Order: sequence, then structure tokens, then C-alpha cells
Amino acid sequence: FGINTDENFVITTTNRKEVTEDNFSELVQDGVTLYLLQSVDQTLLSATKERIDFLPHYDTLVKSGMYEYYASEGQNPLPFALAELIDNSLSATSRNTGIRSIQIKLLFDESQGKPAVAVIDNGRGMTSKQLNNWAVYRLSKFTRQGDFESDHSGYVRPLPVPRSLNSDISYFGVGGKQAVFFVGHSTRMISKPAGTQDVHELVISKEDF
Repeated sequence: FGINTDENFVITTTNRKEVTEDNFSELVQDGVTLYLLQSVDQTLLSATKERIDFLPHYDTLVKSGMYEYYASEGQNPLPFALAELIDNSLSATSRNTGIRSIQIKLLFDESQGKPAVAVIDNGRGMTSKQLNNWAVYRLSKFTRQGDFESDHSGYVRPLPVPRSLNSDISYFGVGGKQAVFFVGHSTRMISKPAGTQDVHELVISKEDF
């Protein structure tokens, strides 16, 4: 790598966890992306990309939630799909010490791109690993264990309060990915974990598949 013998450097994961002799086998696995930096908190000079591999056929991902939505007992299924997306934001902001801000925007200005639904919150954010796990099919926020770093780390089911205030409002429980592909053809998640300078972005689309 052209590193001089008198230069200091560190090797980190995309979550800025330093790779050491003690945690090498835990952090360095097949397909993992690593940074070679001068310091753990070094600012990246450019954006990096990481590929996420899917095992199931894409139909499993983009069509698996359809039955629940189409069988919604004669009700309009769109609110249930939106509830899945808002549910993520409610969970992400549940431990905010200050104001919880969740915005839902419907974008129809075709000069700015295709119509879109945007859900924006001021929650704790997700690391690249958590975004990666969000993309993996059928990893519910209640069952993620072991090697998976949950996108709801430390999740505790809320006390019984009005459903609009907790993060159990999802009606069918089929997950955000299925809700996304019921509403549209692609999803873009942008997240900045609290206390870090890195911004992580995940894009999944039918066109990519």
C-alpha cells in the first residue's frame, strides 16, 4: 500500500471499528469492506461502495408482502404500507431525549424525478452494517440475533400507549422492504449514525435486480 515504516495507520470496518489482533476473526470475514486510514476518525476523501449479496430470488423480496396487502379485508392497503415505513422512524426516535421529528413527504414534481414517498426522522441513525441487515430478507426487529447487528439494536417493546406513539403500528408485520415495493419500484435509505461523521446510503431497486 506504499506505507512508510514510520507512518501510523489503522484498519477499520465501515462502522469505524478498528481491526486488532483480538477482534480480527470477528470483524474480518469474506466480503467485508475495510478502510485503511491514518486514524479511526479520518474523513474519507470520496464515497465508497459496498456490494450486498441476496440469496433469494428477487420476486421473494419485491412480491412477498403482496398477499397481505391485497387481502386487506376490502380496506385501502396503502395506509398499511405507509405505516410500515413510519414504524421504522418511530422506533429510531423512541429514545430521543429531545423532540421527535418525523416528516412524511409525497413528492410529485416529475421535473425532480419520479414520484416518491419520503419519510424523514431525527432518530439515532443506522450504521452500514445495520443498513446491510435491513436489506436481508426476513430479519425482523424481534428476531435478529447472533452475527446480525440489528437496525433496532436494544429494541424493547414499548409500554401500552396509543399506537400512534410507539413502534408497533405496522399492521401486517411484513416489513419495510415489502412495503417499499408495494408502493414503488426502488428504495433509497440515507442514514447518519449519531456521534459519527459518516453518512451511509443503501439503494435497492427492481432495475438493479
